[in-house]
Amino acid sequence: MAQRLFWTASALTGVFSSLLPAFTFAAPLPSSLPASQLDWHSWGDNRPEGELCSGYYLAPSYSISRPGQGKLNSQSDDAGYSDSGVTTLSGNVIVRQQDQQLQAGKATLDEDRSRVNLTGPVTYRQPNVLVRGTTGSAAVNSDAADVEQAHYVFHSSHARGDADRLERLDDGRYMMRNATFTSCDPDSTLWKIQGDKIVINRAEGYGTSTNTKFRIHDVPVFYWPWMRFPIDDRRLTGLLYPTIGVSSRNGFDYTQPIYLNLAPNYDATVTPRYMSDRGLMLGGQFRYRGERNAGILEGNYLPNDGGHSSGNDPEHHGDDRWFINYDHNGSFTDRLTYRMKYSRASDGSYFDDFGDTFDEQNRDNLQSLAMLDYAGDVWHLQARARGYQVMDDPVDPDDKPFNELPSLTANALWQQENGFYEEFNSNATYFYRNESHDYYNRDVHWRTDDMPGSKDYLTQKVTGARVNVAPAIGYRNDPTWGFFEPRVQMYLTQYDVDWKSPQNRDWDSSPNRTVPVFSVDSGLIFERHSSMFGHAYRQTLTPRLYYAYVPYRDQSKLPEFDTALRSPSFEDLWSPYRFNGIDRIGDVNKISYGVSSSFFDDDTGFQRFTFDLGQSYYFENRHVTDDDPSKYFGPNGKGPRDKYNYDLTRDYSPAIARATWHINRDWSASYAMFYDTERGNAERNDLYVHYHNADNGNAFNIGNRWEREGFDPSGDRDDRLGYNRNEFDVSGSWAISPSVSLVGRYLYDQTNSRSLEKLAGIQFNDCCYAVQVAWRKYIDDNDTLNRIDDDDSKSGVFLRFIFKGLGGLGSDPEPYFQDAVPGYQRTRF
Repeated sequence: MAQRLFWTASALTGVFSSLLPAFTFAAPLPSSLPASQLDWHSWGDNRPEGELCSGYYLAPSYSISRPGQGKLNSQSDDAGYSDSGVTTLSGNVIVRQQDQQLQAGKATLDEDRSRVNLTGPVTYRQPNVLVRGTTGSAAVNSDAADVEQAHYVFHSSHARGDADRLERLDDGRYMMRNATFTSCDPDSTLWKIQGDKIVINRAEGYGTSTNTKFRIHDVPVFYWPWMRFPIDDRRLTGLLYPTIGVSSRNGFDYTQPIYLNLAPNYDATVTPRYMSDRGLMLGGQFRYRGERNAGILEGNYLPNDGGHSSGNDPEHHGDDRWFINYDHNGSFTDRLTYRMKYSRASDGSYFDDFGDTFDEQNRDNLQSLAMLDYAGDVWHLQARARGYQVMDDPVDPDDKPFNELPSLTANALWQQENGFYEEFNSNATYFYRNESHDYYNRDVHWRTDDMPGSKDYLTQKVTGARVNVAPAIGYRNDPTWGFFEPRVQMYLTQYDVDWKSPQNRDWDSSPNRTVPVFSVDSGLIFERHSSMFGHAYRQTLTPRLYYAYVPYRDQSKLPEFDTALRSPSFEDLWSPYRFNGIDRIGDVNKISYGVSSSFFDDDTGFQRFTFDLGQSYYFENRHVTDDDPSKYFGPNGKGPRDKYNYDLTRDYSPAIARATWHINRDWSASYAMFYDTERGNAERNDLYVHYHNADNGNAFNIGNRWEREGFDPSGDRDDRLGYNRNEFDVSGSWAISPSVSLVGRYLYDQTNSRSLEKLAGIQFNDCCYAVQVAWRKYIDDNDTLNRIDDDDSKSGVFLRFIFKGLGGLGSDPEPYFQDAVPGYQRTRF
């Protein structure tokens, strides 16, 4: 795939500025008041750690007591009454009605006692509202009021502004003429909106503005004839901020989401997207939530893709490109739940071409699922139908997973007070895979005559049903000083299959298999108090001995629907299973031995150090395989591939050691080694150092991973390393100050002398705005770890703006930051 560059832009600074002279500007606004007159309190030297704002708004207490319903309380230096019934208060006048308080130099109450007129510097207060101005008036029998040459503050929203005239309407809204609105500190003019008329509806959580200019440092950069904006976290119908980009595959790329707040429990977003090199795509999303269910329906459709050979995408020129996803979760009772999911795309390149985020572009598969699940005290019952679409283009038929149509599971567990327990495990599944590839006509035929019970090997082309019943009985005794658990399980498996491949057609269409699995797990737990480096510790020591026996059963003529070799791990030492899935139960006769130890601080109980060491000894060679010839023969079909044959015949598993040292609450180091004691060489080494400060979110990681080629035999041929992996990984996120933080990652492939990933991001997070910029360049291995000649280099730049109290635009890179940088914490905007 060709290298491409993609970025999202923000408010289009300057693009629409040229339109502004065509509009008539209102008269100059009143000069802003000093912060001290806006209930602003500066933190000064007492600014809390991590606080972004330089201060906070805090309203003083009311000056006079609250009157009864329908009454006024007042105080002043002087009062007078005229013959016509007009009451005049002067000198430090304060008038209060319920939660509404007015202060002025002079107040006049007309003869019908319906309105108070105020002159001199006027201060109007309501809970979390302050308005100061030159003159004003207020209704006696309602909350209606108005202030001229106004300066206002909404304390709880951290919002302020100025207006020629501010009115509080009878319905509680605030209407302002020739006004501004911003969430910036009083000493900041970073951004504000200015409109001929701004109406703030605090009850509904939004404001509207007409003939609106968006200003950055008082420079107009955008214009809306009418706009609606949020003033808190509640959802609002309207235009969301657009995403603008340019890429070598799509050309100019503009997306304009339209949000519809349809009801408290459901909403929708309609998303037209124009790409100059491809055409117009229409997308949408519908979300809903009920008392016991929730779901989402979303999709996109691009008719007649305009991608062409001279520009970007010849493979899909003229195709209809689409994506649909429906995901519903619900419950009938607390124990009975269900899920329905359908997710499909027109082709495997869909997210490569149209993904908006790093995560979308790296999507590997799409799942479809219908599931009913019951979880009782004893029984667990599940019925499901499931399938996957692999997001490769084209898809290798070998990589197509089988669909489960359906799969029925019934499991139960009975535990006795004396330590015995009984299990009933069962599953019945019908597997189906639509194949058109003729494996029999391949140019290369693998022969595996040395494999027990096998002849010519060709990838199995088969559909059919499998029923597996696996009852078990065991005993668990775990006093404080140790544990002991013998266990026996019987796998009874019956198939009813249709062999599609010619070389398999004489095989049994109803094969069956019976395999017993025996294991005994045991260990002792020792504990003592010790001291090191002047600190008191409580140390635990747990030696462990485990035996597993699974007799050999010829399974070479059984299908492989959902089975793969397990990746080597410390946990596998204490397991009798060599495969994931049911189709292969690997023979094994082994004893595993090991020891674990931990150190805990005596005073706090903090786990300071852990260490595990273990190995298995095999009494017999292993014979059951997953029948993959690439693990036996080289690419030319001649000669055994040493590694996998060696794994089947070695006497000892790798000796596995791992340790974690928590140096303190922030720093830790971990090490893991897989060592071949028979050949005297390492098979895998992992060494990492981590720093994570939970208080400020800073994180730093550095490590090295080395793995010998062929060490991990799990997965298909394409998923196994074709070289000795030697990778260095450095990542981190760091707050330089409360307002500025960095994020980055560098992953280097020492073996092939190449950078696998470079990630750099910077974030500016202030009291009233935030900016996130992220750049990433990485290698896409096209799901073929065994080769590098088909790898692609890709890059992207993402830009996100957030204007606090107004909204934000651009794609969110933070989900990828969390995946790429261990310890990364999402930013609180």
